[in-house]
Amino acid sequence: MARAPKVRYLCSECGASHPKWVGQCADCGAWNTLQEETAPAAAPGGRFAGYAGDARAQSVRRLSEVTPQQTQRIATGLGELDRVLGGGLVPGSVTLIGGDPGIGKSTLLIQAMALLAEQMPVLYVSGEESAEQISLRAQRLGLPGEKVQLLTETQVERIIDLAGRHGPRALVLDSIQTFHTEELQSAPGSVAQVRESAARLVRFAKQTGTSLFLVGHVTKEGALAGPRVLEHMVDTVLYFEGESGSPFRLVRAIKNRFGAVNELGVFAMTDKGLREVSNPSAIFLSRHEEQVPGSAILVTREGTRPLLVEVQALVDQSPLGNPRRVALGLEQNRLSMLLAVLHRHGGIGMYDQDVFLNVVGGVRVTEPAADLAVLLAVLSSFRDQPLRGDLVTFGEVGLAGEIRPVPSGQERLREAAKHGFRRAIVPAANAPRKSIEGLEVVPVRRLSEAIEAC
Repeated sequence: MARAPKVRYLCSECGASHPKWVGQCADCGAWNTLQEETAPAAAPGGRFAGYAGDARAQSVRRLSEVTPQQTQRIATGLGELDRVLGGGLVPGSVTLIGGDPGIGKSTLLIQAMALLAEQMPVLYVSGEESAEQISLRAQRLGLPGEKVQLLTETQVERIIDLAGRHGPRALVLDSIQTFHTEELQSAPGSVAQVRESAARLVRFAKQTGTSLFLVGHVTKEGALAGPRVLEHMVDTVLYFEGESGSPFRLVRAIKNRFGAVNELGVFAMTDKGLREVSNPSAIFLSRHEEQVPGSAILVTREGTRPLLVEVQALVDQSPLGNPRRVALGLEQNRLSMLLAVLHRHGGIGMYDQDVFLNVVGGVRVTEPAADLAVLLAVLSSFRDQPLRGDLVTFGEVGLAGEIRPVPSGQERLREAAKHGFRRAIVPAANAPRKSIEGLEVVPVRRLSEAIEAC
């Protein structure tokens, strides 16, 4: 009779191991932090299988002796998805897709599998929905389902066995929180089950060269039963973003071993599923019929793509003793810092004004290149004077009032010129050596120079 695997309990705070569950960790004193997991099997003689002393272990080689193989990427048929993946699917890669419920994770994957099924065998495994539900979604989206293999199962061992028989080159598991392994007694969705199930599936993908997609649910903290438990185990982590009232969906690469990090793919949710947006700058620009105060156009960069977005600001007299600072799509603490720089080095104080800031389209801008656009939008609203409609800007503002350069300035300027903008206020270090046709570039070194240039 086969011996049952040993189970141990690890503290999620300090990593201490315990033979049985207790309420408090004896090493660090934290409460309710012990998580069940399977102990590694020991080989005869006290050695762990696969480590030093095992005949099956690979020999140690020099890095210069290893010749990397050229990997042929596989196009999914969705250009925006290929972009965030780094150019397409890599055989044997493991991709984790996370996002809020109902944002479109399953829709995106069923569309990708229907397109991939035309060139390779694929398998879609669902632990949440029945086969009839998935079939109804495919019919609603108008997808061909003749070549897509479907399985509704939650036991990992059975999934691996069936996948090994059918030999799919692309495998989807929706979602990882619903699957379980028989070696653990904890409930599906617990940290131990999620981690152990994912480890077995990742091992299967690497051994067989199968491209694996895992769907993960995001909790409020992003920790318990969320995809953050798996981020170190997978090759690529994609996050779905989007406002509830907006049809646009953003797919952002948080981690990618085969491509650029922070790459962005833009989709529009329609009654026929997710549709690619080839020119995302057009949807993030309002293009007002007449110029309005408090609006500035920023050239940001997401991964390898320059993107034009509109930054809107509203400055109003505050009835409160402590004026409000509200930022949507930007970091609120950075807004407070920039307002202090504007007061010190621009001579304009807003200590009695409420300042509201928003990035149009639900985009989140994290790079400091948005600093100059934020200050110009705030100043435009404060003085009730609109900026030029053909003006774009970017640049980082330092605490000393200097305008610091940002990466890829040339590409940002070319993108602005392509969309018909005629004037750009940029850091002096980002000024192009050769003039760009149709675009007047105004280099600035200090915040006061940027205010005068407007």
